[in-house]
Amino acid sequence: MSSNKKIPMKAIHLCLLSHLISGETGAADFHSNNKTMHQKQEYTFNYQHLTIDNNTNDILNHPAFNGFSSLLLPWNDSRRNKDVPIKNIQILLPYHSHIVPDIALSAMNRMIDDINQGQTIFYNIYSEQQKAQSPDKNSTGLFFFRGKKDAPFAIVCPGGGFEYVGAVHEGFPYASEISRQGYNVFVLRYRVGQGGFNATQDLASAISFIYRNAASLQVSTQGYSLWGSSAGARMAAAVGSYGVAQFGGEHLPKPAAVIMAYTGYSDYSEHEPPTFVVVGSNDGIAPPAVMQQRINALKRMGTIVEYHQYPSVGHGFGLGEGTSAEGWILLATQFWEKWIK
Repeated sequence: MSSNKKIPMKAIHLCLLSHLISGETGAADFHSNNKTMHQKQEYTFNYQHLTIDNNTNDILNHPAFNGFSSLLLPWNDSRRNKDVPIKNIQILLPYHSHIVPDIALSAMNRMIDDINQGQTIFYNIYSEQQKAQSPDKNSTGLFFFRGKKDAPFAIVCPGGGFEYVGAVHEGFPYASEISRQGYNVFVLRYRVGQGGFNATQDLASAISFIYRNAASLQVSTQGYSLWGSSAGARMAAAVGSYGVAQFGGEHLPKPAAVIMAYTGYSDYSEHEPPTFVVVGSNDGIAPPAVMQQRINALKRMGTIVEYHQYPSVGHGFGLGEGTSAEGWILLATQFWEKWIK
């Protein structure tokens, strides 16, 4: 596949129908428009994988991602997302390090595989009315990486300094790894350019959406977890501290565990969920000493905390493949498992 060649596709009219369902159905009209939209569809597709020789235009124009392709890439400004070779995708991620293009590529191809099997992978968290009232909510949604039917769910909040959403590096790859352990994982695309509060509202709305539609999504709400990196960790920790309703969501339980990667977030409440923390020793944006201050405060209150500091690693290391942090996702998943009740 190349940026100037059409991608062969099968049953194009069914493709358009599928994306109209997944791209235009909001939280409020979820069941009325399509009662089975979360189930595996009866038809399949044969979309081609992306390759390392493709560029971001191929992602934006890929028929499998019709209706939401722009939300896969980091920036809301479409001009910044165009014409970047996948092999150089680190250009789009200025706050991140240890970026492995093949990992980002593999996670996107996992989504294509799921779509080829008739799975819906993208869901709106806001209704059309809500998006009409606040057009910035058009840049939000959930990407779904399925694990086992009726297994607990996790939500992953990528970072990007609330300027962009680095899902290609620390969203989709995380979800792919966690879902391999059998868990259902959602990657949140949230609003940027407005600071952390609106983004955290999007997280609260996402949790509420999943709870409302858990039966159709075939996920368990028992013992869910929130994962965040950098700016995304601030969001996950805030909901862990103060709850979903505090940020405009429904009155729902706090997460069973919060997984925080490299953030300078320092706030906390009197009742914190078990918390797993990772950071690199060379992190100049969220220095270990800053993270340790919050960790010490949580421990003094009796909160269960597992902390890992990885040598010779900087900020935004994602999966940490090829570094001392490699494998931390599995450790974090095992930590979460202890608190699923």
